[in-house]
Amino acid sequence: MMRFAIIGTGFVADYYMTTLVNHPELELAGVFDTNSVRLQQFCAFHKVKPYESMAALLADDSVDMVAVLTTPETHFEITSAVLDAGKHVYCEKPLATDMDNACKLVTQAANARLIIAGAPANAYSEAFLATKNALDTSEIGTPKLVYAEMEDGAVFRERWQEWRSQSGAPWPGRHEFEIGCTLEHAGYGLSWLVGLFGSIRHISGTSATLFLDKGVDIALENMAPDFSTAVLAFENGVIARLTCGLCAPKDRSLTIMGDGGTLTVADLWDNRSQIHIERIGENPSTLFRVFRRLEAIRGKFLPAKIPAGRKLKYGNLRKSALPSYPSQIDFAAGLLQIAKSAQGAGKSRKVLAAEALHITEAALALNRISDHDGRYIMTSSI
Repeated sequence: MMRFAIIGTGFVADYYMTTLVNHPELELAGVFDTNSVRLQQFCAFHKVKPYESMAALLADDSVDMVAVLTTPETHFEITSAVLDAGKHVYCEKPLATDMDNACKLVTQAANARLIIAGAPANAYSEAFLATKNALDTSEIGTPKLVYAEMEDGAVFRERWQEWRSQSGAPWPGRHEFEIGCTLEHAGYGLSWLVGLFGSIRHISGTSATLFLDKGVDIALENMAPDFSTAVLAFENGVIARLTCGLCAPKDRSLTIMGDGGTLTVADLWDNRSQIHIERIGENPSTLFRVFRRLEAIRGKFLPAKIPAGRKLKYGNLRKSALPSYPSQIDFAAGLLQIAKSAQGAGKSRKVLAAEALHITEAALALNRISDHDGRYIMTSSI
């Protein structure tokens, strides 16, 4: 059993509370937020203990780990304070808003022999494990090329001002547009890519701010890119294209093309996403063949996506409590990794820190890749 506390009770905190029930190894001691009204609202809804201050939380010797769920620009200062207090830390993405501070946190944790890990947790999903097993057993041969999409649609044209979390926290639209969709969402793609293929060697691409009317007044100089696309070259030779944006229609798919076939994951935000495998030499699915025949009869290309391969079966796994669509991720699974690591199981302290730093560096580079003249050489590795 690992006892932990939460700092930050905003929109994402409810996702952690929803999925905490999946992990009886974790016990929540209490929460803190600088917004006292929001803190009381959260605690009343979830029936949890509020701390009167962050100092009081950090002084609680019964707390072994702290989940930092605050906004990105506060991550470095708060995470450093947590480590100073002698506690393990799980930080929402990114670890820090610049690479120097992210490195400082990892070094600070290592010197104190503490565990530091970072969100997102979607690479601990059943879909990820099934995909990794398919690659490990050469279902599609050797992976060569990957397309990863992290498009969330034009949310700025929706009624985002009315969105609320389960306990009533408003969706932080202004802040998301100022931080940028890449810093907020690239990690969901990077966590899978890094988990499957290891270290990234270099990144090339572009980023831009294309749509200025976000439904709230933000000066142009304060608005982050709402689009980025890049090619990631991995140390093992795999090439991946990762696109993030708030412009194109929703698409959170992953397609892995190997020399023996293709594997497609429908949604990286779905704990048990549909996965299809199309192996070279196997007949396409009946539905796919009917669809292609219909195209031939009509003499027109039809834009609908019909999987060509067989659907991967999951088997009888336990049912998990998950947030509602679209964020069907077991957020608390990331916290569990620290508990397991502290017990000598799962990933080591060194690996968890290296993954968090590598994903942070890649996300920071992607977010402002145009500031690097479109090419960035990674300095960290796993």
